[in-house]
Amino acid sequence: MAVHVQDYLRMHKMPHIWCPGCGTGIALGAVVRAIHNVGYSRDEVIVITGIGCSARTNAIIDFNTFQTTHGRALSFATGFKLTRPEMKVVVITGDGDGAGIGGNHLIHTCRRNIDITTILINNSIYGMTGGQYSPLTPQGSYATTAPYGTVEPSFDICKLAEGAGATYVGRATAYHVTLLEQLVTKALKHEGFSLVEAITQCPIGYGRRNKMKSPTEMLKWQKEHAVNVKAAAGMSPEQLEGKFLIGEFVNKTAPEYTKLYQKLIEDAQSKGAK
Repeated sequence: MAVHVQDYLRMHKMPHIWCPGCGTGIALGAVVRAIHNVGYSRDEVIVITGIGCSARTNAIIDFNTFQTTHGRALSFATGFKLTRPEMKVVVITGDGDGAGIGGNHLIHTCRRNIDITTILINNSIYGMTGGQYSPLTPQGSYATTAPYGTVEPSFDICKLAEGAGATYVGRATAYHVTLLEQLVTKALKHEGFSLVEAITQCPIGYGRRNKMKSPTEMLKWQKEHAVNVKAAAGMSPEQLEGKFLIGEFVNKTAPEYTKLYQKLIEDAQSKGAK
């Protein structure tokens, strides 16, 4: 049965404040359909955000929601999950919020393997807060803080999450929205920390500074530069030059943090702790 995304939105909060052509709405639609696919009710899900374009999803998505401080969504989410482990906790963050200001929190949340699903919407820039470059801005790109091009190499946030201990990691783009929905669905079902990077277009903050002024041009760039990890296995380094991988990168099991923490409490209480 078709999903009516509007049924999961606070329509009285419309219109939203995203710029024309922004890809955040495409990512949000994939998240809503994934939640519907898994079968969660509104009361079983909480969506937590930080600050930035991605955080505006909080205003219109009709689940339990709250917005936190810049870069700290995962820390608030960790506290909430420890208090209400039966709920499905979803964090929606951006490349500036999640990988820049909140990068340290991301690393340690991966390491703990707490059962939180994080959707990191990567539009390659701090879009809402001034157009500064982020840790995921491609090297050589222009931003308000890099008028002659950034000289810093960018993170591969999926490899960073894998190295820090995340037990589910995947990446898709706004163009590959069906894959994005599939990855988020699997991430929601996964027990442990899961991260899905959604590469989206920001034609106003990023595109117009980098010779991609229209959403169509940016979606075309995603189509032409993304390679599925399965197809990449049969390609040479020369063929993969300038490309990035999409698909499922990590799917493994490991002890989940809230269950370990509850066992610690029970063991301590059995020894007389109050």
